[in-house]
Amino acid sequence: MAERGPGAAARGAHSSFQVELNEEKNKELVEKMEMEISELNAKLKIQEKEKQTEIIKLQLEFDAKLARVQTKPKSYPDSTVLPQSIYRRKLQHLQEEKNKEIATLRNTIRELEQRLSVGKDPHLKRRRF
Repeated sequence: MAERGPGAAARGAHSSFQVELNEEKNKELVEKMEMEISELNAKLKIQEKEKQTEIIKLQLEFDAKLARVQTKPKSYPDSTVLPQSIYRRKLQHLQEEKNKEIATLRNTIRELEQRLSVGKDPHLKRRRF
């Protein structure tokens, strides 16, 4: 048997107010997470550009030093590690670091997007970056 009267109407109004309040909180949370995703994507792009610039700089240094070494007579008869292999390893290490950093940022973005999509309507889901 449903309760009627002024008390039931007040509870119904209170309940709908709670729903609106929760929807507003969820909306704010979604906006905050979207902003965070956007900031992380911008940070990722900046870091990718910085790493790419660093790699290009190292490649140019390597090419210049390699050209110098190739024009000199061989003076490393006992050495097992040539200078160009050192630069090659250093370049490879920097590329690996960059790739790890990018993977970490992408995982963070993916996690944020998953948290954002939990409880969301399917038609409101954001496109994946």
